[in-house]
Amino acid sequence: MAPITRMAAFGRGAIPTSAGLRVGLGRVVSVLFTLLGLLALTFFIGRLLPADPVLAVTGPEVTKATYDRVYLELGLDRSVWQQFLGYIGGVLQGDLGRSTTTGQPVMQDLMRAFPATLELSLAAAIVGSAVGIPLGIAAAVNRGSWIDHIARIIGLAGYSIPIFWMGLMGLFLFYAKLHWVGPSGRVDIFYEGMVPPVTGMMMVDAAIAGDWTVFRSAFAHLILPASVLGYYSTAYISRMTRSFMLEQMTQEYVIAARAKGLSRSAVIWRHAFKNIRVQLLTVVALVFGGLLDGTVLIETVFGWPGVGQYLTRGLQFNDINVVMSTVLMIGVLFLTINVVSDWLYRRLDPRTR
Repeated sequence: MAPITRMAAFGRGAIPTSAGLRVGLGRVVSVLFTLLGLLALTFFIGRLLPADPVLAVTGPEVTKATYDRVYLELGLDRSVWQQFLGYIGGVLQGDLGRSTTTGQPVMQDLMRAFPATLELSLAAAIVGSAVGIPLGIAAAVNRGSWIDHIARIIGLAGYSIPIFWMGLMGLFLFYAKLHWVGPSGRVDIFYEGMVPPVTGMMMVDAAIAGDWTVFRSAFAHLILPASVLGYYSTAYISRMTRSFMLEQMTQEYVIAARAKGLSRSAVIWRHAFKNIRVQLLTVVALVFGGLLDGTVLIETVFGWPGVGQYLTRGLQFNDINVVMSTVLMIGVLFLTINVVSDWLYRRLDPRTR
């Protein structure tokens, strides 16, 4: 009977393992197909842009012989599918082409601009979480009160007011009138180049170097664009937090905790909030992904030298390689954040396994 028992136990354990492998392989295949679709999208965006890729390289004043030579060098004489396969091969090798506006490889430009966008997005996500989560909890536990109405007004304004207008008004009020924050850019011109780049994020590099004067200047330049961008994430985070908390406050375990005589703060923070932390982690992760690709207008308004401003310049000058590569990078980042947040959700919440 012992061998049969062991075989039966093995059989019972083998089913979940096999199912887990199938689920894992399915996710890998899904991610690969998504990446392939993203590559196809960026490739055909480049082909649909109203710009001649040859003239973007050579300029408008070019002889026919030079035009034909560049046309062949770019592989435009091949079929669309051959060009697409060549594009995939270049991307896999880290070759995103060369920017016609900077004259540098696009990959090099993106690696230089991305830390600025990452710093701004991280700061905005911190602002949005620090304000949105407590606001959403307060709105849920005081449903129908003036706090709830204020939270709804803040959320409605966050969805309604154009972000570029809020950025301009912020510069006018807090910089031009009150002088509380720094002007456009990442740091005062006097301090540019004084801190050796380690991470590419100005405040982090200044802290590593121990140069607190540059740190304060970088903070003064960062706080306003991060607050404006974070306000829009606050609207979404507070709304989702309120929804999660309202659902938990009607559960039986909360009613039982109240019946036991636990304090209101203990019921809210030790019981209800504890059960929505994993959901909020996913929400904040997705908000952060949205901030990475939503900084275009803010970077343009505040002269922030990040990926958004780089993409804007590429669109202005019909720099096809810049547009294609930036869209591809943003898509890969958002996909990566989705995969990581889904993995964290499953790891932290056993009910989803």
